[in-house]
Amino acid sequence: MEKQEDLERCESVHIHQDLVAQVNAGMPDEEILYDLAELFKLFADSTRIKILYVLFASELCVCDIAQLLNMSQSAISHQLRALKQAKLVRYRREGKQVFYSLADGHVRTILGQGMEHVAE
Repeated sequence: MEKQEDLERCESVHIHQDLVAQVNAGMPDEEILYDLAELFKLFADSTRIKILYVLFASELCVCDIAQLLNMSQSAISHQLRALKQAKLVRYRREGKQVFYSLADGHVRTILGQGMEHVAE
């Protein structure tokens, strides 16, 4: 039976130059990859995931989100600030009320596919 470490090593050292060149040509710039990693770090916090999940269901104000998650409004506002800066949520004013929603279909897709993946 093969060990995991054996599966991760090449049997022989033979670089497939054409494949390496093809993949390398399509690699995004380092800055883009850094930004992508920073985006995914935002998804690594369970409070932010909970906020995104409730916004997946409905547009809500801070009071509603705080009630749903049994958290303080200031804690929710703090997390919403980070999510707004990352363009994951947007807001709209209605009088004195501010309502939050997912920024766009991309965020909905990321959350939906993430949920599908963990449910497998």
